[in-house]
Amino acid sequence: MIDTHAHLEMCDGTPEELVAAAGSAGVSRIVTIGRGQAVDLAERLPGVVAVVGFHPHEAGNAVDLEELRPLLGHHRVVAVGECGLDYYRDYAPRDAQRRLFESQIELAQEADLPLVIHTRDAGDDTFAMLKDVTVPVVLHCFSTVGRLSDALERDYYCSFAGNVTYPAAPELRAAARVVPADRLLAETDSPYLTPVPHRGKRNTPANVMLTLECLATERAVDPAVLAAQIDRNADRVFRLPR
Repeated sequence: MIDTHAHLEMCDGTPEELVAAAGSAGVSRIVTIGRGQAVDLAERLPGVVAVVGFHPHEAGNAVDLEELRPLLGHHRVVAVGECGLDYYRDYAPRDAQRRLFESQIELAQEADLPLVIHTRDAGDDTFAMLKDVTVPVVLHCFSTVGRLSDALERDYYCSFAGNVTYPAAPELRAAARVVPADRLLAETDSPYLTPVPHRGKRNTPANVMLTLECLATERAVDPAVLAAQIDRNADRVFRLPR
């Protein structure tokens, strides 16, 4: 099984401990999100690859996009992100968020790398800005249920996190039932969004197995079969090294 979105450097415990615990739970590969430190972790930890980019919350700061360019050709970097728009927290001005997002879309297109998208309460602008993108798109921590048909029409990948297990999220579980098997991914977004029954604690990559169990139940498939499908999907979208 693979955790397609984690923030290893932000989790409790050392990266080595997190990778070992994930392996014991059946999680053999982890996609970690960040920039230079994420690449460093991907270089030295087996089964770890990196996605590099600037979160929309950072758009209000002095952002040097040139920091990304030398990372994009690294053999352990598999995508650009997480980038996008967040109109829920609004930690950065919306026009600055859009400029930063557009710049990272251009970088991903130039590098021929997938985009890992963060979008919260910003579905209309996010989908409009992605309209002409030709690289694969992963909707991280999928929540734009109102745009699900658009996402599927565009062949986007929908990645479900631990919040799909929450009692108050029936709409996410309904979406998880209808996403085509070849466009489904699972993630932890650790240390955030810890799934039931560990909600309230800090999340770790090992807990992607709980999200997998929920998705398998909703889709009425064997968890091992679904895990193999998610692995194939991740291999395809991220062109993962084995």
